[in-house]
Amino acid sequence: MERLGTGIGWRPEIADAVEGMPGIDWVEVVAENVCPGHPPASLRRLRERGVTVVPHGVSLGLGGAERPDEGRLRALAERAEALGSPLVTEHIAFVRAGGPPTASERIEAGHLLPVPRTREALDVLCENVRIAQRALPVPLAVENIAALLAWPGEELTEGQFLYELADRTGVRLLIDVANLYTNHVNQGEDPARALAELPLEALAYVHVAGGFERDGVWHDSHAHPVPGPVLDILTDLASRVSPPGVLLERDENFPEADTLGGELEAIRKAVARGRAGAAERAIVAASGGASTTPRRPAVVGGTGLAGSRGHLSGGPDGSQEHAEGSQEHARGSAEGSQEYARESADRSQEHARGSADGWGGEPAAAVAEPVRQRLALAQTALLSALVAGTPAPEGFDRKRLAVQARALASKRAGVVAKVAPELPVILGSGYRAAFLAYAQEHPMRGGYRLDALTFAESLLLAGQPQEAGARRDLREWWLERSGPAPRSRRPVVRAARAARRMLLRR
Repeated sequence: MERLGTGIGWRPEIADAVEGMPGIDWVEVVAENVCPGHPPASLRRLRERGVTVVPHGVSLGLGGAERPDEGRLRALAERAEALGSPLVTEHIAFVRAGGPPTASERIEAGHLLPVPRTREALDVLCENVRIAQRALPVPLAVENIAALLAWPGEELTEGQFLYELADRTGVRLLIDVANLYTNHVNQGEDPARALAELPLEALAYVHVAGGFERDGVWHDSHAHPVPGPVLDILTDLASRVSPPGVLLERDENFPEADTLGGELEAIRKAVARGRAGAAERAIVAASGGASTTPRRPAVVGGTGLAGSRGHLSGGPDGSQEHAEGSQEHARGSAEGSQEYARESADRSQEHARGSADGWGGEPAAAVAEPVRQRLALAQTALLSALVAGTPAPEGFDRKRLAVQARALASKRAGVVAKVAPELPVILGSGYRAAFLAYAQEHPMRGGYRLDALTFAESLLLAGQPQEAGARRDLREWWLERSGPAPRSRRPVVRAARAARRMLLRR
């Protein structure tokens, strides 16, 4: 695996800061936000300086019940080629449900939702990953996600699920240590156990990000400083394997460049602590002595994290077992990482050429359609409960479902305000309440831009907003964007225009 170094998520709001920031070896860009033929000037300049750019997809839905959409795969491939990227990344998540397998209308989550960790869901995910690998010109890496809720009846831990996925497909792993922390706080899952169960030699790179606590759960916001416990998990990971790359994610509430630089330096120090600890333990183990250095902060068995706000702290219950495992990782990490990286690269290239073979060399059996249909029905029931107010599926925590539903609606309102910034201006302080009321009755059927148009149309049909000037402005905004081309640049068909105005005149 190519060594990436230290990177940061490139966003238009911090483009200038990223260009001027010392020590940036690579950047990651949201794939859906880049036009292959016309990348932003800032990205072009970074590439000219030799900075690697990796496209990071968010809409493929590899964990969904349906096979990956050919158009989305083609778009991801085009971005990888246009940016000269060594790999592309996506998420182990589902982002939409419904459609033909369920004989219902397709609905969108607008967010990354967790896949049930069951054997059937794993079979579907593995086949979807293989389809993606065959369509992409470069290796694929997939990311673990943060979750506010858990599926009932899961059969595998997160580490086991990811291990089997990598083992069966040869896919590389993008490990988000902030998501491991989120799942510890929200689900009680031990990050150290997850790391111990993973094939870390398959690691492509690492994400680090911040979040906040609300409604009794931890929200992976990408809008707050990186907390100490997340850095502690990064140190733990770096003591087990040398990460090819580590990247800071920030999506909003962007601080000054100096603050971002400080977070990057904290990330470098966390990695250095892990490497130093591994090296020292390897030396001590080789000499047959006992280490006198403090044990690593995370321990197997759930005692490593002392609460949602506390830092990782060791304890007697599992420290010796964890220390012995750490020494074993340290002794073999250099040789094992190199060998695994070579094997993983060979397998990824084989998949990219169109092979349907798994790691065992035997053809992978196609997933039976009833398996996909069962997963489709389960995911549709969950997503409908979250965005359409249908009853909660059996076995789910209703309080957590309510928290997730509020979070989805809030995110949806925020993103629509970004893609259609005129709407909050036209509606003023009433925008958010109006949108949340709309969201309760209207699940998202397409992307956020269509959502913005549908929201405006629903207000106009209801005679809103009440203030005549605002209603006129909203009508003009909708008319300008609802046709096949901007109204100001297309011939106006008088009959169609008159009919539309009659519909909206209230």
